[in-house]
Amino acid sequence: MATEVAMKQKKYAESLLEAENTLVGIPPLTEADPKLTVEEAYSIQLENIKKKTADGQTIIGKKIGLTSKAMQNLLGVDEPDYGHLLDSMVIENGGLVPKDKVLLPKVEGEIAFVLKKDLKGPNVTTLDVLQATDYILPSIEIVDSRVKDWKIKLPDTIADNASSAFYALGGKPVKVEDVDMELLGMVLTKNGQLVNTGVGAAALGNPAQCVAWLANRLADFDISLNAGEVILSGALSAAVEAKEGDTFTAKFAHLGEVSVHF
Repeated sequence: MATEVAMKQKKYAESLLEAENTLVGIPPLTEADPKLTVEEAYSIQLENIKKKTADGQTIIGKKIGLTSKAMQNLLGVDEPDYGHLLDSMVIENGGLVPKDKVLLPKVEGEIAFVLKKDLKGPNVTTLDVLQATDYILPSIEIVDSRVKDWKIKLPDTIADNASSAFYALGGKPVKVEDVDMELLGMVLTKNGQLVNTGVGAAALGNPAQCVAWLANRLADFDISLNAGEVILSGALSAAVEAKEGDTFTAKFAHLGEVSVHF
């Protein structure tokens, strides 16, 4: 039975990887397998992460998704999810998102944490996160789905590395003690027009709390957050669809700004 489950997970992982490489979305995994569990979905995610690292890519951080109550309600869940950040996912501030690498991209503004100490759950607190953080930066995450038309349920997005694609960091490094992250405001513009605003408290009440959740959740898989890693702490507002030719800029109080082009 265990072998049968492992073979099923391997098949799902291969189909997601093929969709990523061919830019042809696949039907939801939960459509073919309505009983697919969250734990199985994380195993599918890890299958592809292991394959990519074996092929020479490097894990340089983690991302947290579904931190807002609105997104959790949309998918009928009561906790966030997470994915891995690889060195192949980095876009320079002001850089171009490669159109031949995304299907239906969307843009989110987030606060990025850069760690100076390892964090390993369980029982990691918000204070632990603040003490382990070297600095924070403004970030834009480009999310994408290898599931056709974003028709996802929670296991679908988890298996798909939490619907991650690329991210950019900008602004200037700021120490956590120099800002009130709960009140830290963000403005997201698309082609110079305001499309979204957000505030730190939108992410589980405090972005640092999101990082603490992640450290504790990863303990279930014996994975830690490591010094030097970038942690994207979750969107401060709804994701905005991106088309070729669009320019997005996220401006954060006290942190500066970051932008990407499509």
